[in-house]
Amino acid sequence: MDYRELNNLVRSYEGDIEITDCLGQRYIGAGLGNRNITINGVAGNAVGAYLDGAVININGNAQDAAGDTMNAGKIIIHGSVGDAVGYAMRGGEIYVKGNAGYRSGIHMKAFKENFPIVVIGGSCGSFLGEYQAGGLIIVLGIGCQEERAIGNFPGTGMHGGMIVLRGNYEGLDLPPQVVLSRVTEEEMKTISVYIKNYCDYFNTDLENLISGEYWKLTPNSSNPYKQLYVQN
Repeated sequence: MDYRELNNLVRSYEGDIEITDCLGQRYIGAGLGNRNITINGVAGNAVGAYLDGAVININGNAQDAAGDTMNAGKIIIHGSVGDAVGYAMRGGEIYVKGNAGYRSGIHMKAFKENFPIVVIGGSCGSFLGEYQAGGLIIVLGIGCQEERAIGNFPGTGMHGGMIVLRGNYEGLDLPPQVVLSRVTEEEMKTISVYIKNYCDYFNTDLENLISGEYWKLTPNSSNPYKQLYVQN
């Protein structure tokens, strides 16, 4: 079925939806709220783009830009995801059981009560949290064969939000506007809520994950590029 035909059917139906044998159709659930969508197969690019409250459960992998500019709702991916998951995400939650590609959480932002969350269970590629302006990204590194579960250049251009990494990241090479430090006990109370969600969705042992070592990346200024635009 062509993606346009499929999306017209999805938009015209007011109840919960189940899609079987999905094979890369794009834009599924774009802009939708107040319903549950189950996708069996591979969701194409921009699944849940501009999502506005719906819950999308993907029993398989998802391609690039899942949750592009989403406002609210949840995307739960029982596989891996391509590049730029959560691109310009403004609210809601994305949970990925497996791995993610490059530029996860690029341009994520938060405003007032809107606070976006991305939890990646496995590893992710380079440029994690590029230009991040708000929200929370958690990388758990489950099953990762490498010493560290992230690629090169994490936090490039980051000026808000937080990136949380499970494992030993002491001495991580970072751009000058990003600070590496250990997650505090108080911060862990908030972070553990989303790790518990991950464990509930994917039947993973919570105690084993919570007991691990956690580090965080945060910007060292609310506006690290101030000197480029104004006189000091």
